[in-house]
Amino acid sequence: MISRRRFGQLSGFAAGTAILPLPIRAATVPDVTLDIAPYTLEASPSQHFRTVAYNGQIPGPLLRMRQGQEQSIEIRNSSKDPEVVHWHGLFLPSDVDGAMEEGTPMIAPGTQMRMSFRPDPPGFRWFHTHTFAGKDLTKAQYGGLHGFLLIEPRDNPGGYDREVFLALHDWGGHFEGGGDGSMNPVYDVSTINGKMLGFGEPIRVKQGEHVMMHVLNSSPTEIHWVALAGHSFQVVALDGNAVARPQTLAMLRLAPAERVSAVVEMNNPGAWILGDVRKHIQSAGMGAVIEYAGAAGKPIWTQPESLNWSYREFAATEEPGPAADEAARIELVFDAKFEGHGSEEQWRINGKSYPHTDEPKLNAGQRYRLVMKNMSMDDHPIHLHRHTFEIRMVDGSPEMRGPRKDVVLVPAKTTAEVEFVADNPGRTLFHCHQQDHMDRGFMMVFQYAE
Repeated sequence: MISRRRFGQLSGFAAGTAILPLPIRAATVPDVTLDIAPYTLEASPSQHFRTVAYNGQIPGPLLRMRQGQEQSIEIRNSSKDPEVVHWHGLFLPSDVDGAMEEGTPMIAPGTQMRMSFRPDPPGFRWFHTHTFAGKDLTKAQYGGLHGFLLIEPRDNPGGYDREVFLALHDWGGHFEGGGDGSMNPVYDVSTINGKMLGFGEPIRVKQGEHVMMHVLNSSPTEIHWVALAGHSFQVVALDGNAVARPQTLAMLRLAPAERVSAVVEMNNPGAWILGDVRKHIQSAGMGAVIEYAGAAGKPIWTQPESLNWSYREFAATEEPGPAADEAARIELVFDAKFEGHGSEEQWRINGKSYPHTDEPKLNAGQRYRLVMKNMSMDDHPIHLHRHTFEIRMVDGSPEMRGPRKDVVLVPAKTTAEVEFVADNPGRTLFHCHQQDHMDRGFMMVFQYAE
């Protein structure tokens, strides 16, 4: 049996001979160039991590693209391992989406490739590696190879003065056995935009400003709860998609790969801490200082009283829409199988681990309901590539309409239901966005019927 790691290596070396730019392309200048190269992150003067990065920075460069306007992108792999870039949240053909399971070729070390696409849909997306890590906490998403991507709509009236982009990430550590026999990563350091609290530049604001904060959880495995002391968030979009009912909240919850866009009114002068509300995570570094012009003194943190977050808050108030039986149902059961004797658990969908999972057939234009039954003791952030879905039910709640997302957290021992229209033919990857779960088989591919 060929392993996922070995498949990636073979795909990468094949790509090295097949996807080098043609001379006619070499004469053109790409709109975007990404260079994947070794990098040492200085999270603080005493915390350094050897990894790889896009264009010598973590997070990688902020890419702004106009909806529907063709972009040419050159990706250079100056690292020692095969790589691939996944354009998370975009409606792209399978061969450029950025997952080898869909057929995107990997880029061999020392080679480069060109691609072009018309970005859609608009909103806050991101790009990141989509490779295998195993137990190496310096590789794949553990290594923090990610960047921000904003697709500007054709018409953007705006409701804010400026934007701030924030990426939450966890670094270093080791794998630790759980009581159920599983092996889970435990991290040493947590950061915002690659810096521990107190070691990055403050985010400087002015009184009266309305700041759009685009927050990404790029953590390989961890859910994060974030608050800004002295302020509240008006949440206007989830995973880059506008919500039906914006909500003003004291904190945000983000599972791995989720994004929240929220407007913060700067109406409380001083120096404040934006950070994870759990004390041990903030003490590991997950925080940043928000500093008003002219502020002095030590930044202030105030602990929220409770952790409250629900997708239902953002759902539309009208009737739920098409009845459940109008969508074709696909039942998906999540669990893990333990072999014992020190072997790692294998994550399964309907009793099978990738690459042996089923490949359900989709009919173009058909609406589908994914009924996801999480039988495990773990929460799972589930991502569907190349499509956006609508959350219809979570945790036994009544039927609802929305919000629209590309990642949904399915808590342990619960069922979640989402619906999407099969409107982007091609191989489509479905997986848990936790790096360790994906590495251990928590993936499947949907195929479109011919």
